[in-house]
Amino acid sequence: MELTCLHNKFKFPSLPHLSRPFFKNPNPRIFPRKINILFLASASDTVVASSIKELGSKKDDEFGDLKSWMHRNGLPRCKVVLNESTSHDEKHMPVHYVAASEDLRAGDVAFSVPNSLVVTLERVLGNETVAELLTTNKLSELACLALYLMYEKKQGKKSFWYPYIRELDRQRGRGQLAVESPLLWSEEELAYLTGSPTKAEVLERAEGIKREYNELDTVWFMAGSLFQQYPYDIPTEAFPFEIFKQAFVAVQSCVVHLQRFALVPLGPPLLAYRSNCKAMLSAVNGAVELVVDRACKAGEPIVVWCGPQPNSKLLINYGFVDDDNSYDRLVVEAALNTEDPQYQDKRLVVQRNGKLSVQVFHVYAGKEKEAVSDMLPYLRLGYVSDPSEMQSVLSSQGPVCPVSPCMERAVLDQLADYFNRRLAGYLTTLNEDESLLSDPNLNPRRRVATELVRLEKKILHACLQATTELIDELPDHTVSPCPAPYALLLK
Repeated sequence: MELTCLHNKFKFPSLPHLSRPFFKNPNPRIFPRKINILFLASASDTVVASSIKELGSKKDDEFGDLKSWMHRNGLPRCKVVLNESTSHDEKHMPVHYVAASEDLRAGDVAFSVPNSLVVTLERVLGNETVAELLTTNKLSELACLALYLMYEKKQGKKSFWYPYIRELDRQRGRGQLAVESPLLWSEEELAYLTGSPTKAEVLERAEGIKREYNELDTVWFMAGSLFQQYPYDIPTEAFPFEIFKQAFVAVQSCVVHLQRFALVPLGPPLLAYRSNCKAMLSAVNGAVELVVDRACKAGEPIVVWCGPQPNSKLLINYGFVDDDNSYDRLVVEAALNTEDPQYQDKRLVVQRNGKLSVQVFHVYAGKEKEAVSDMLPYLRLGYVSDPSEMQSVLSSQGPVCPVSPCMERAVLDQLADYFNRRLAGYLTTLNEDESLLSDPNLNPRRRVATELVRLEKKILHACLQATTELIDELPDHTVSPCPAPYALLLK
């Protein structure tokens, strides 16, 4: 669907608590202003210092902390407090986190945030415009929420959301380890992830954010009746890309998925994420409620489930990795060789067995043996070259290949070589990672990157061990691997 200037087509309801316009301005572009305060502090020392000064100003005492502001605006009595955790960088403010204000038992309601204190796109833009924007696949909900908060930030203390935005500024997109997403790391810092597929994911996500930035003016035109209240220039002229990226990353670290994405004060990143937790924020009777899933002593952090995300996603989205993450996994991609004269027959075989010509295998932490066993029938196809053998495979009722000792040795050697090559792609060994992590003064970003690659290497080493054990079980180790001019491609 082509996007057009539809801002006169829709009538938007007046939204409670949204900032009132400074004045009626029929053409917002007449009054462009320079950005004085960033939505998130940038990496420069000057901006960081000014941000801290702003956050610590006595003039802000009138608002109190985030929780006090929420109570004044409808938050009922709850069982949590905001505590501080020291930042790794003395230039940055301490990170806040939500802790129990009293001893809690499993099943207790920690807090219930009324919908009037929850930011959603429906409240910001209206249901029809949201549907129109999102069906174009040009702008995500995160981009729209980031844009809205950027304009609200420019309103300063006139914005109803000022105390919440101030808290987001303080957090700087940092999670419970006080580390920003690698989306905000320098090129030198991204090198810590060399060898990890996460590095490519970060670069790909950054490109996606750039594409969304280039489409930002769309939301301005489609929701003109809302943004007309802001006497500033259109988005791409008002906000440089780096500022938008920082805002996007901050929103990414905060969003909660209810029916749509929502920003919930007292939600993440103030809550600690845990992979083995079952507590989740839920929409209940006009509010967003958190029921704890475990006993919690007064002063202890409140933890919630982060969803079934591997550590690569936890790092990109929230700036941390979980050593006890049962959802952690690596991907092995295998593909039939398109130059194989029997490619079409092999394609039929894999499709009949629920696989694809380019198949992704997920290798979960602790289940490496199962993953290797799952790959073998698929990889054996690459070593079937005789047409009569291929006909036998086609007529079989399962992923059956004639397995000879030389074929099995060739398949296992290919797998072992693949895992070794992946391990060689990292800058450090497992032992070197352990040595780095033992240093209490290790740079926080280097630490979390090292934790990630260390866990990835553990999975790869376990896969390599499982493969080696299968080689050791072969009856005749003197058999040479059979040649395979059209072996499957692994990456």
